[in-house]
Amino acid sequence: MDAETRTRINESGRVVIPASFRKALGMRAGDEVVLRIEDDELRITTLKRRIERAQRRIRAYVKPGVSLADELIAERREAAKRE
Repeated sequence: MDAETRTRINESGRVVIPASFRKALGMRAGDEVVLRIEDDELRITTLKRRIERAQRRIRAYVKPGVSLADELIAERREAAKRE
C-alpha cells in the first residue's frame, strides 16, 4: 500500500478515502470518524482507534490485573453508603 495518494474534494465537500487506506486502518462503512486539524493538516481516525490509543496510554499507569472500572464502582458504592 502506498503511504500517500492524491484525491479531489467534490462539490459537496466530500473526499473518498481509497479502499487500500481504509483496509490498512481498519475503517469500515458506518464507522464514526474523528477529524482534527494538527500542524495545518487534517487528521482522520476512527473513534474506535482513539479509544484504543487512550486505553494504551492509561495502561502505562495502571498495574496489571487492576480494573479501573471495578475500583470506580467500589468508590461509588462507598460514597453512596456515606450519603
